[in-house]
Amino acid sequence: MNGETEAAEPKPLAPGLYLVATPIGNLEDITLRALRVLRSADRIACEDTRQTRKLLNHFEIETPVLSLHEHNEAARAAELVAELRTGARIAVVSDAGMPGISDPGSLLVKAAIEAGVAVIPVPGANAALSALIASGLNTEEFLFLGFLAPKASARRTRLEAVVKTREGPLTVVLYEAPHRILETLADVESVYGPECRVVLARELTKIHEEFLRGNVSEVRGLLAERDRMRGEMVLLIEAQPQSKGQVRPATLREQLEELAKSEGLDEKEALKRIARERGVSKSELYRELQLERGRKRQ
Repeated sequence: MNGETEAAEPKPLAPGLYLVATPIGNLEDITLRALRVLRSADRIACEDTRQTRKLLNHFEIETPVLSLHEHNEAARAAELVAELRTGARIAVVSDAGMPGISDPGSLLVKAAIEAGVAVIPVPGANAALSALIASGLNTEEFLFLGFLAPKASARRTRLEAVVKTREGPLTVVLYEAPHRILETLADVESVYGPECRVVLARELTKIHEEFLRGNVSEVRGLLAERDRMRGEMVLLIEAQPQSKGQVRPATLREQLEELAKSEGLDEKEALKRIARERGVSKSELYRELQLERGRKRQ
């Protein structure tokens, strides 16, 4: 022996399904373990092969890729499980963050478990948890809702259900698209009141990372002043039941009546205000109003 310790050879990658977290923006957030698994796997199943190839090319990884997205996951799962049963090593990635969290992967995981295949998580970046720990809201107990429904009525129903059986506040974490964020904030204000505390985390780990903190009315106002909104968004809400006697406008008609009473706005100006806050056209809101009035007459 020459007194020098030789570096231990890394163990070969064991057969199984590897759920690999990838960066949500900053490439430095990839882990050493994730790189080893991606290099050693037989194949990488990814949400978008073009997006994943950018990541693999950056780290000079040449492992073959195949698509695994919401439209083909059910069919692809049978094919991949058949390979896994023969001892294959397959890595799964989404475009960013943890696969299976508001992204493809969960159907394949269930199929692999049912087939008796080992499922191995490879932890890493996640937008929801990254936003939560920097939000300043309670992290002891929280509820992740993913993406809410696109329809306003369904969103409000879901938000109302969160606190129906609660006496105290609960941190709610959800994802939202830039074109719908104003509308969702309007629903949050409608359900929890204008003083509800929220945090909007945008472009996490990227150059233009931003946290907006305040009550929902303030944050909604700040966003409404911007010409455009872009980037991945995480919305965190300090959800709590409103005090008895508080009335919250659940319909567009009630919102118009509230603005007329509190600010003296006529219907035209109120529609313009709500359209700007929701990020939709005034004509779209007018159609919604006509539908509400039609339902009331029935």
